[in-house]
Amino acid sequence: MKILLTGANGYIGMRLLPLLIAEGHEVICAVRDASRLSIDEQMRVMITILEIDFLNTPSLDNFPNDIDAAYYLIHSMTSSTTDFDEKEARSAKNFNRYMVKTKVQQVIYLSGIANDKHLSKHLSSRKQVEDILSQGNYNLTVIRAGIIVGSGSSSFEIIRDLCEKLPIMITPKWVLTKTQPIAIRDILEFLTGVLFNDKCYNDSFDVGGPNILSYKQMLQLYAKTRGFRNWVITLPIMTPRLSSYWLYFVTSTSYKLAVNLVNSMKMEVIAKDKRLQQILGITPHTYVEAIEMAFIKIDQNMVVSSWKDSMVSGRFKKSLHRYVQVPRHGCLKDEKTIAINDPEEVMDRIWAIGGETGWYYGNWMWKIRGFLDKLVGGVGLRRGRTHADKIFTGDALDFWRVLLANKGEKRLLLFAEMRIPGEAWLEFHIDEKNIFRQTATFRPKGVLGRIYWYLLIPFHYFIFGGMIKNIAKG
Repeated sequence: MKILLTGANGYIGMRLLPLLIAEGHEVICAVRDASRLSIDEQMRVMITILEIDFLNTPSLDNFPNDIDAAYYLIHSMTSSTTDFDEKEARSAKNFNRYMVKTKVQQVIYLSGIANDKHLSKHLSSRKQVEDILSQGNYNLTVIRAGIIVGSGSSSFEIIRDLCEKLPIMITPKWVLTKTQPIAIRDILEFLTGVLFNDKCYNDSFDVGGPNILSYKQMLQLYAKTRGFRNWVITLPIMTPRLSSYWLYFVTSTSYKLAVNLVNSMKMEVIAKDKRLQQILGITPHTYVEAIEMAFIKIDQNMVVSSWKDSMVSGRFKKSLHRYVQVPRHGCLKDEKTIAINDPEEVMDRIWAIGGETGWYYGNWMWKIRGFLDKLVGGVGLRRGRTHADKIFTGDALDFWRVLLANKGEKRLLLFAEMRIPGEAWLEFHIDEKNIFRQTATFRPKGVLGRIYWYLLIPFHYFIFGGMIKNIAKG
């Protein structure tokens, strides 16, 4: 069967894709930017990639009409704190316009549990999307889930950051709110299980794990599972704004996501029934089992996807293509070269840069720069990297975004997502004569941008000089 997978480069989409391929389906991946679909070439030749921005007016010229089913995995919560509901509604309406021209039998939408009397803006938006999709010319299946626990999920990474970094936590009262976490493995089983199952047509189902826990209990169970103890002290005086800042500075989440999460965490998220479990014969894993499975993936360096690689976790609002051509005019540069003997070994070190490996010289200075970036609303260094030894175009890499990662060309190009008065690129390239070239390019915005660059020249001298030597020599 031919399956349309929207949001294919998102956290869920990246994990669902190989499962659909393994089941023998022909998959069409709908993405805004084909260059940042983080899959290897072996999988890329097995799929069709379609560039579509569902926020824009539909263009049906090249859209396939022989689609049998579609997964709707488009969410905009992390892109805005104000108008994400309008964006989500517009995307859903445009999606329906595309579907009119197809023979699609079923659309599967992953939504959020919305059983509380007073819904947050986030959950109200998800419910609104359900209503819009229900007007389509297809059988709609809605799976409503709460917190998803898995390696790389935003919820799991936030809990992990809080527990690993703060043995004593002063928390807002919303940590006492009840929720029903579910393992990512179970979500994927539900998503594949409902496909072409007519018992699931034109219906919505709540799904959750077997444990109903408060956020405080989730934090404590995480610590216990990891073999240490933490203390969670709840104060009623922490406002939503303070709570958002607390999440933003302590964890790797963006401020926009922190605001929307805090607003949602005040609502109980508990499944009202177990109908889908019974229809599909699925027994969900416990919260502790979900944590243990997540760390198996982390320990084996097998994290498939991470929310941090989403474009909305940084500064990018447009396609990566806009930045791939490094400008030459009106720019300031720091270029260093060094002859090397073993290009493959040097490439391995380049491909391991950032994250836990660090930047090969002056890591404490990089950490200070990341902290200062956080203070002014930037992404900081906490995003790290998803894979220890693999880099894909579009990945987040600390406070950089990968514009191009091509081992065949021996070239890695990064773009800065930190808050700076201009635009910055960092490029690593080994030519055919085994000359390793490291180039930092900065295009300043106004006088402030030039002052910024010249003030940092002494630091650049040591940092970039030490970095190329250590990468080259090991």
